[in-house]
Amino acid sequence: MEHRWQIAISAGLLAALWAGVADVFQLVTWIGFLSCSTFFAQTETGIKGMFMAMSTNLSGVFWGWLIISGSSFFISPIIGYAFTGIATAAMCLQASYKKLAFIPGAFIGCCITFAMSAELAAILPPLFIGAVLGYSMSLLTAQLISITPKIQSLFAGNTAKEL
Repeated sequence: MEHRWQIAISAGLLAALWAGVADVFQLVTWIGFLSCSTFFAQTETGIKGMFMAMSTNLSGVFWGWLIISGSSFFISPIIGYAFTGIATAAMCLQASYKKLAFIPGAFIGCCITFAMSAELAAILPPLFIGAVLGYSMSLLTAQLISITPKIQSLFAGNTAKEL
């Protein structure tokens, strides 16, 4: 990984910023980090990648909510198992639609929904912010990569003068 330092600086700074913002606004930090990870795990870049992360995670939230809500109407857990199977198949099949093509993003959103007992008000803000966080990390990394040669030449010039 050629640009390890630039990535590390970008990720470290923005992760710290996100942790502080999440704390101040009482947002669930780990949801934002999962959404950010979705941005980096799928193949699209830039704005398209941000929207791919958002849409696949959000579709998973929908499927998780549907499983939890649908299962609550029935006494038998077997119905919940059936809903889980149907939703799992749907998360895989929806990937034929290009904007929902990243299947793990849907599963991440679904798992978040299970972990948060389908509390959409607690799930959605950090989910969207996390995708923006991933995009922001990629932009900052690109900026750091672009200025690295300039910084290196400054230090190389000083070292040569000192010798």
